[in-house]
Amino acid sequence: MKISVITTTYNSALTLRDTIESILSQRFHHIEYIVVDGGSTDGTLDIIRHYEPRFAGRLRWVSEADNGLYDAMNKGFALATGDVIGILNSDDVLYDSQVLSSVAQAFHDHTVDCVFGDLLYVHPADLNKVVREWKSSPYQPGGFVKGWHPAHPTFYVRRKFFEQYGGFDLTLDISADFEMMLRYLAIHKLRSRYIPRYMVKMRMGGVSNGSLTNIIKGNRNIVRAFRKNGIQVSPFYIPRRLTGKVFTMIKSKFKHYALQRK
Repeated sequence: MKISVITTTYNSALTLRDTIESILSQRFHHIEYIVVDGGSTDGTLDIIRHYEPRFAGRLRWVSEADNGLYDAMNKGFALATGDVIGILNSDDVLYDSQVLSSVAQAFHDHTVDCVFGDLLYVHPADLNKVVREWKSSPYQPGGFVKGWHPAHPTFYVRRKFFEQYGGFDLTLDISADFEMMLRYLAIHKLRSRYIPRYMVKMRMGGVSNGSLTNIIKGNRNIVRAFRKNGIQVSPFYIPRRLTGKVFTMIKSKFKHYALQRK
């Protein structure tokens, strides 16, 4: 089994080294690493070239103009040759050296079509400073309309389903990842497995979580994603989901504050 991991970059020189090092640290070595760059001008390409020899032919990259993050991800999906595909953003890192081993082990069960796990949000300047956590749970039919969905940076899927059901819908902007997972799990009923472990450390301040405006915009696009897939949701969906996010953030802050005081 080969796993293709895709990283999209655009002027990512400040964080890309951490991302690449987390890939190189993996105990699982049947990896194809694909970097899709949007035409960086800040030294990102120099970093990619620096690390290229360490992958011994397992790194493929391209740098050209694109139509945004999800267009770049779709390009990466199209370039991938692995049996399984996942995304690692250029400001995120894999949690530890065993993440891809856990993914591969789950996919050894041929009844598993996709997997996902847990995620830690960390301080942008300190990967060891946890801001909050995303603890997931196994998928249950109807879960999406109740506010549940996997953490996309932990989501791995067999490549054949990208070819069969398509990739990211570029009309949904910062919520295209939600729509793709909704389509795969709720519409096409891919068989999923939850891996109960942390898989990714995600720096706070990204496109989707960097501002209240983007969070509200993202939730509106999520409602559009439901409609595009013929799923009706309550008019209270957005307020309920936002309230849940705020509660989770406050709970996590108290939890980690208490840990730091010990």
